[in-house]
Amino acid sequence: MQAKSEYSVQFEEVYTSYYSRMQRFAQEYVIHEEDAENIVHDIFTELWEKKPEFDSHINLNGYIFVILKNKCIDFLRRKTTEHKAINKMQEEYLQTLKLKFESLEALDDKLLSDPDIDTIIQNAIDGLPERCRQIFVMNKIEGKKQKQIAQELGISVNTVESQVAIAYKKLKEALKDYIPLVMFLFI
Repeated sequence: MQAKSEYSVQFEEVYTSYYSRMQRFAQEYVIHEEDAENIVHDIFTELWEKKPEFDSHINLNGYIFVILKNKCIDFLRRKTTEHKAINKMQEEYLQTLKLKFESLEALDDKLLSDPDIDTIIQNAIDGLPERCRQIFVMNKIEGKKQKQIAQELGISVNTVESQVAIAYKKLKEALKDYIPLVMFLFI
């Protein structure tokens, strides 16, 4: 069995003397015991890897306290930033939900039951350029996949995709007062 190095003995003494105090101190600030333990563990891991001299020239209490304080500050900064980001995302999500809710409430039920709605939509589709209309109808009305349409018409899938995008853009313009209905029917 190999004898312990001088550093190993010093390290064990420091660990035994400081671990509990460091963990209690850290927990006062970071709140959760597990987080405090992780911080202290990280400090001791770094101390083991860096192997600083634990001699009489160093104020060990001050040295360890500064490291511990800085690790707790870093942890709290990171957690504060994370929570701000989470809160911002939640606020944005709630705002989006509110807008969607208001949009649905404002949606005119009469619009959906208008007997001329089919004619209005058909006229908008008929107003598309011929090839664009053909591809749109095959995709959205007949339910064919883009790859199948490309094979049947002897064109690339990219052409099919771009024609469908053009159709959406033109229909969006032509049916701007009926956008929710268009989304329901074609998307």
